[in-house]
Amino acid sequence: MPFVTKRLPLNLSAADQKSLEELRRSRSEEKRRSLHAAILLDCANGMSDNAIGLANHVNRHTVALCVRKFLQFGLEAALGELPRPGQNRRIPDDAIAWVRHCACQKPKELGYSYELWTYALLQRHLRKECTAAGHPSLVELSRSKLHRILTQGEIQPHKVRYYVERRDPEFERKMVEVLHVYKDVEIVNAGLVQGTLKEPSTVTISYDEKPGIQALATTTPDRQPVPNQYPSHLRDYEYKRLGTVSLLAGLDLHTGRVTEIVRDRHASSDFIALLMKLDAGYPPQIRIRILLDNHSAHISKETRAYLSLHPQRFEFVFTPKHGSWLNIVETLFSKMARTILRGIRVAS
Repeated sequence: MPFVTKRLPLNLSAADQKSLEELRRSRSEEKRRSLHAAILLDCANGMSDNAIGLANHVNRHTVALCVRKFLQFGLEAALGELPRPGQNRRIPDDAIAWVRHCACQKPKELGYSYELWTYALLQRHLRKECTAAGHPSLVELSRSKLHRILTQGEIQPHKVRYYVERRDPEFERKMVEVLHVYKDVEIVNAGLVQGTLKEPSTVTISYDEKPGIQALATTTPDRQPVPNQYPSHLRDYEYKRLGTVSLLAGLDLHTGRVTEIVRDRHASSDFIALLMKLDAGYPPQIRIRILLDNHSAHISKETRAYLSLHPQRFEFVFTPKHGSWLNIVETLFSKMARTILRGIRVAS
């Protein structure tokens, strides 16, 4: 079939012209799209196919094909590739749907002892059961094809992601109350920065506990990295467990100061000890507002008895049940876990 050289003139709108100029100059865009953008711009400027091919290091047939696709199918078709004829798909849609259905079940529901799928286990299961399920095209299913099917369906059956279930019937009201506290803190902090407020009448403390911090000791000293021999620190797998501790911490949302105590537990007496430390750390005329969760130690008889001895001193704002992620101090604990406590070993 002869190559068509006669065609309609190529006219670009202002928006298309700007988009193509950005594509041609881009250093991160796909090479094919940048090349086709340059071809279309040169053609719109009146250059011949041969001149465009020489300027962009392609042959004239590539230039003509790109321009023809633009004239027939539009800009996006010219920048990309049109579907090409080829062999029919070996795995039909119903078989792909069955693969994804199996992947969305737990292996133990199908008679295996595993909690989560591995690619090898899922591939073996699909090959074994596909004929009985009416999908013989999966008898020789490869691992790469299985990975492609799951990826296109955005399924990762070998991973676990955690979520927080909403269990508090008054979640919305309590969340709004917590957010109002944060907005009040923002207003107060702006006044402190601008100098219109010298001292707040109420300080807000974001409080929580981080229990179960393990105190682990090494049984032999760590070995330092050695160039060209040991690229990382070496540590014996064996360790000695010295117990666990709980960190009780309150984060001042105005100054960033942390008031903390470290205890073996986090019972009512430990929480009261932190309240006493907060009471001693702030002037008596200032009201201490504490954001905290619904732990039993925070509402126990002992805690209420202590609060009754200090009327108008403390104000508690509770996060919703199962919603402690609304408490800003959790970011402090997260930072500690990822930095200070990561890989830590202690001697006592």
